[in-house]
Amino acid sequence: MKKSVAILSLILLFVTLAFVNLTYASEYSLSNEDTHSSPPSVSPQAMSKDPLVGSVAETMNSAGYTYILLQTKTDMVWVAIPESKVALGEDVVLAAGFEMIEYKSPSLDRTFDSILFSEGLISQGGSTPEGVKSQKKTLGSSGAKPSEHKDITVEKAEGGNAYTVAELFAKRKELDNKDIVLKGEVVKVTARIMNKNWLHIQDGTGSAQDGDNDMVVTTMDLPSVGDTVTIKGVLFSDKDFGSGYKYNAIIEFGQVSN
Repeated sequence: MKKSVAILSLILLFVTLAFVNLTYASEYSLSNEDTHSSPPSVSPQAMSKDPLVGSVAETMNSAGYTYILLQTKTDMVWVAIPESKVALGEDVVLAAGFEMIEYKSPSLDRTFDSILFSEGLISQGGSTPEGVKSQKKTLGSSGAKPSEHKDITVEKAEGGNAYTVAELFAKRKELDNKDIVLKGEVVKVTARIMNKNWLHIQDGTGSAQDGDNDMVVTTMDLPSVGDTVTIKGVLFSDKDFGSGYKYNAIIEFGQVSN
């Protein structure tokens, strides 16, 4: 009797070990399958800390951007800036930018192994201005924003936490880290920077001169320029992403609806 119990216990032990090993093997196989089947994501790498200085070796304009193959002292790098006038062989100084790996430009139908997205020209002519680091334009700064659209008039959204663009700037301190609703027109879209889409929203309030007419929104949604949208998100005051990329007011975690 004792011998039979011992044999039965041994059999149960082998079955248990086999089941455990099969489970681990299955999990390992699934993990590796997921890893190999997942497409590589386009994600930003480090942000360059210093301005980009060099000469224009190649350039093209597309979809509101100027693409520059910049010949620096050490190598050649692709840089994308808001559409600007540059000439082949011209010496330029560009603001620091975010590097994107394996970035595909839909308008050019071209994939760049590496490209820096910069806020644009600091100077043209070859010399870096004195105090250039303090002068570089920042994402969403008045120097990088779209110009004021005189013909935009969008009615304010309904609800107690709905505001116009100008109101959000005026009340940014008291609304810091608060849920808000904004309705306006999309005047600029920059996709897939820091794993987000960056929108510029205007509703006809505020002025470009005062810098309170254009609100930057980060979102996973991707509307088109010209769309009138309602955005629910969180307002942040004096948001600093580092390296000079600072906003007086910005909406994050935006949810976009028509």
